[in-house]
Amino acid sequence: MTHEKLVTAAVAWLRRYGCGVVLSEQSCASGETPDAIGWKRACHSVVVECKISRADFLADRDKPFRLKPGRGMGCERFYLAPAGLVSANEVPEGWGLLELRGREVLVAVAASKKMRTGVGFRYEMNLLLASLRRVEVRIEPQSITDFLKWKNRMAEYNRGTLPEGILPANDESNDFLAAAVDGD
Repeated sequence: MTHEKLVTAAVAWLRRYGCGVVLSEQSCASGETPDAIGWKRACHSVVVECKISRADFLADRDKPFRLKPGRGMGCERFYLAPAGLVSANEVPEGWGLLELRGREVLVAVAASKKMRTGVGFRYEMNLLLASLRRVEVRIEPQSITDFLKWKNRMAEYNRGTLPEGILPANDESNDFLAAAVDGD
């Protein structure tokens, strides 16, 4: 088992868990670099930290945002490890435990859904904005706004109508534009 394979499994699990936006191994201003983080409805974030060894798991406890959990990211926070590597009673309060059994990721310990603080939310925004900036730098000379308006260009090239099978942006489903749900 490699760390890279666990991260790939974490990303796939976050998508199945309902996260529409998922990033892996991106850093934020706090120094936290979640192995995988995803967001679903109403900006609800889910962090997954992947551990392939006991030493890696135990060392994780000494990180500044673990010692002060209010500085960490994630409404929900999980460790993902091969089955049997971490026991349920070792998981910090509020954290969940995901176990990789064969090719399947199973929830061994459920996580609290309300761990993120205002500070953690600001760090998440920093991570998202830094990630968007990295995208914008790579698509230059376009701005990210122009890049996102690709459907307008498609309509222009197609004499004012979108090609068959492409929905107008206003008709697309986007759960991130939905109103917040109580408790999120």
